[in-house]
Amino acid sequence: MSTKYIRNFCIIAHIDHGKSTLADRLLEETDTLSKKEMKAQVLDSMDLERERGITIKSHPIQMKYHHSDNQIYTFNLIDTPGHVDFSYEVSRSLAACEGVLLLVDAAQGVEAQTVSNTYLAVENNLAIIPVINKVDLESSRVAEVRDQIIDLVGCRPEEIIEISAKTGQGVDRIFNAVVDCIQPPNDKVNDPARALIFDSMYDNYRGVIPYIRVFDGVIKSGMTAEFFSHKDSYEITEVGHFILKHVPTKELRSGDVGYVIANIRDMDHIKPGDTMTVKQNKASKRLEGYKKIKPMVFSGLYPAESEDYDQLRSALDKLKLNDASLIYTPETSDSLGFGFRCGFLGLLHMEIIQERLEREFNLSLVTTTPNVQYQVELKDGELIAVDTPAKMPEGGKIIDILEPFVAGEIITPKEYIGGIMTLCQKKRGIYKTTHYLSSEKAQLHYEFPLSEIIFDFYDKLKSISRGYASFDYNFIDFRSGNLKKLDILIHGKPVDALSTICHAENAYSRGVALCSKLKELIPKQMFEVSIQASLGNRIISRATVKSIKKNVTAKCYGGDITRKRKLWEKQKKGKKRMKMIGKVEVPQEALLAVLQITDD
Repeated sequence: MSTKYIRNFCIIAHIDHGKSTLADRLLEETDTLSKKEMKAQVLDSMDLERERGITIKSHPIQMKYHHSDNQIYTFNLIDTPGHVDFSYEVSRSLAACEGVLLLVDAAQGVEAQTVSNTYLAVENNLAIIPVINKVDLESSRVAEVRDQIIDLVGCRPEEIIEISAKTGQGVDRIFNAVVDCIQPPNDKVNDPARALIFDSMYDNYRGVIPYIRVFDGVIKSGMTAEFFSHKDSYEITEVGHFILKHVPTKELRSGDVGYVIANIRDMDHIKPGDTMTVKQNKASKRLEGYKKIKPMVFSGLYPAESEDYDQLRSALDKLKLNDASLIYTPETSDSLGFGFRCGFLGLLHMEIIQERLEREFNLSLVTTTPNVQYQVELKDGELIAVDTPAKMPEGGKIIDILEPFVAGEIITPKEYIGGIMTLCQKKRGIYKTTHYLSSEKAQLHYEFPLSEIIFDFYDKLKSISRGYASFDYNFIDFRSGNLKKLDILIHGKPVDALSTICHAENAYSRGVALCSKLKELIPKQMFEVSIQASLGNRIISRATVKSIKKNVTAKCYGGDITRKRKLWEKQKKGKKRMKMIGKVEVPQEALLAVLQITDD
């Protein structure tokens, strides 16, 4: 097929604006799947996606569309996530496309992630087709949302398509818009073969399967695959397209989106953003990849059973193939043993990774308190990165601690502005500007320390605005801050998994709150357990878990009181010895106590 009949596009939107539902209608209209195969959110293949009602992974699929000019077009669609924590999935999908469907909820209007994803599409020079979804709802505000889209994209009113993905109303207009507005890929079938790896998955029987967009040349089975990131080569045994499942084909030509099977067993050999070529028609220059993603939140992942360490390593290797934004390095904790320090894009990303590890690989995990990466300036002039409080140098060696700042964008109905500004102030937000998208909707710009927004900021924002406000953020830089390391000592020994780095103003209140919380969560022992919060060498708070007292005189009936005193004395000595040599096991819920502490 000539490339002029191919269209590569993806759907971008804010979370819960109906991307997966629209994908379902497009598949139905093109008869890509039979009625038996069809189900709601058909591209959301993970149980986790279906349970939460969100898209976590981008999902490619090919459709055949019979146009009114009697020509059959090939549509390669990629359904993308909408949550800010998975924006890297969106950026990788955009690199494989020539255009996007920008979907906006008629009731909610333009949201923070709508704006962010639109900017990503503009940066990639993609054609944007604006679509208003859910026009059948009684609460829809089509005219107002149309004005917001015109303000965002700069299009004409007649270019905006109004649909209901649920009922199928207006969906047929999208097909004509895709054919007319999105450019076909360039026909470079005679050039040296080059394909961009935009995703991959691991199959126990067939090894690593890279997902590719072919930009130049032809790739077919029997050829030898080579990669620009390493010198190893592999014989291609199968190529194919995505039609819900892998469907083999003879070849992948310039403009095609598909997969390659070459029995690749080394998981490090497939990197999203790498360029693939073939030995028979080798390219000398690599394609432009993706900018390297920076993790925002760091946490330790440890196996509950120490013998599962190798299994956890293998699971992380396989998961990284499917999620290139996951970063991890081995680390050791005094209280938790051997594990990994992992970098995530946000708290939801961290939560999803943990659930996937537990479900897909049958692992039982212990996680440490999430924290951000700091830069520490030492007296010898060295600047070091610290992604866990345990690595923080001694106070005497430090000149300054720099914390990451992000530019935050909040879109909210105007009646909630006051409460949201109060929340931002509590989170040490620096106010920048307010821009009114319409008479009812405002866009607030703030700069925040990242450590203040990773825990409960999003939940509180939704609570204040009754679910109407949306939030997006981008990293800016590192700035100096009055920060302190807060240590927690249990039974006189510091527990590195409970240490946090916090602002000096909040250190005392956090220490008191944490000690009180741990007192409730740490089970009683046969000896008294002290819980202390310290800043450096100074104890700022203390709580005590009382000991369990066994009634050693229960069997003493009558007789002289000295018999009972002797038993009590013996018990006292035993408890003293136990206190000296006893160890306290900290339960997982106690390790997560830091998450439940607020600075209000």
